[in-house]
Parts: sequence; structure tokens; C-alpha cells
Amino acid sequence: MDGAPGITPAYVAVMIASLLAGALVSRRTQQPLAITKRQRLAIALGALIGGAFFAKLPYLFGDLDALISGRVWLESGRTLTLGLIGGYVGVEVSKRMAGVRIKTGDGLAVPVAVSIGIGRIGCFVAGCCYGTPTMLPWGVRFHDDVARHPTQLYEAAFHLSAAALLHWLGLRGLFQRQRIKLYFMAYFVYRFVTEWIREEPRVALGLTLYQLIALGGVALFAALYAYDAKRAPTSTASTAEA
Repeated sequence: MDGAPGITPAYVAVMIASLLAGALVSRRTQQPLAITKRQRLAIALGALIGGAFFAKLPYLFGDLDALISGRVWLESGRTLTLGLIGGYVGVEVSKRMAGVRIKTGDGLAVPVAVSIGIGRIGCFVAGCCYGTPTMLPWGVRFHDDVARHPTQLYEAAFHLSAAALLHWLGLRGLFQRQRIKLYFMAYFVYRFVTEWIREEPRVALGLTLYQLIALGGVALFAALYAYDAKRAPTSTASTAEA
């Protein structure tokens, strides 16, 4: 049920606002990079294509007719957990193809967090990605008239808070070359925990698909974090990893 909204005008409006907000924050917070406009475009396209493709992976083979006809790419249904990994991979591939050898991840962390945070409000408006039934006073009734955890708003709060923290770290020069990895790891931990209040089927070891992806995501970005941390003191040359 991750990212399977009913496509409504309100949802579309919020998603457009999320993209515009991310672009605006990027312009206001990113430090100048020694790359051309063409290289910037390549990185943006890499992130978009990689994120969109990976986000669709769990849904590609659920409906063979939709896959063959191409409808699967236009219909709702996507997962942020794999989308983040795909976006990272897409950026890395595009940077290598465009000849970019400098670090770009720190500058992307805050805009990405802002955009995703606002996008999750769109999920709330659309009435998707909600949580399990709850007796808590802030439970929200969606399509089935059952008070549920508004997990979309919980996640929006997480990403917007992460954006504020990442900006604060950037102003103080902390966790240089590592901030986007730190953000992704924090999100995967958050997602693993909050899956317990989301209605998703358990696929293995009593865990949901998204919990398994989250565990893999933490392992992947922890390894990348350690790799960059080991190289940073001795390497004076910029590398292509985000």
C-alpha cells in the first residue's frame, strides 16, 4: 500500500508543490559546484529515472497485462524505500557518464527531504499509505470510516525535521560528504519501526517487504558511509560517489 494514491487534483497539486519546493530549497541552500549546466541536467535526470524505475519494481510483475501494455508505469503504486536507492544509483551512473568527479550528495540532502516531506502530505490528502486502526485521539478516518494512524503525517514530520537538521549540520560543516547517507540510513530505520503500524502483508520472518528493503538500505548506506569515511583522511582527489 506504499505510494498507491487515488490520483486527484489535490494530490497532483501537492506533488507539484513538493517538486517546486525542493527546487527552490536547492537554489537557496546548495553551494556552487564546479559542474556545467549539462552535467547538472544529467544528474537530475539520473535521479528522476533511477528513482522512478526502482520505486516501481515491486509492482512490475503483479499485473502482467499492465506490464506488457505499459500501463504499470502510469498507474498508481510505488515505494519510496526503493525509490531512494534507485535515485542514488541513478545519480551515480549519470555522474560517471557525464564525467562528474565531485561530491554532490550533501547539496541534495535538504531539498530531497523537503520535497519528500511535502509529498507525504499529498499521500494524506489522497487517503493512501495510512496506518493501522488506533484509539488515539488524532486517529484519522479515511475511506473505510475506521480511525487510523495518519502515518503519512508522521512521515512528513520526519522528513521535514530531517531537512531542518541536515541544514543545521550543513551550516556547521558537520558530516561533510556523508549527510545524504546519514539521512537515508535514518529514514530506513524510521521506516522499519513504523511498518509495525502500517497495514502491510508479512512476507518473510514476520516482516513486511518494506522492512526487508529498509534493512538492506541501512546495510548499503552504512557500507558506503564507512567507505567514504575511510577514504576521506587520505584522499585529496574528489570521487564520484554521492
